[in-house]
Amino acid sequence: MAWKAPIVVHPPAAGGGRQVSVRGQAVGIAHSDRELVGLLRRVGLSEADMALDDPHLVEWRGGRPHVWRPDEATAP
Repeated sequence: MAWKAPIVVHPPAAGGGRQVSVRGQAVGIAHSDRELVGLLRRVGLSEADMALDDPHLVEWRGGRPHVWRPDEATAP
């Protein structure tokens, strides 16, 4: 079985923001890194579990990391 990051940040939605899943469970929508960290805290993850740039912990799907609007997802 292939390794899967425990945190998945899904593609940006048309209206902005990205759905966030932790261990396969949807936990909410974030519109910024700050909101993402808040969601992760609310589900019990500590600062040590929130290395947003660590691909072993966070998988950013359908756009670049730290991009929250679809019009910015593929810009250079």
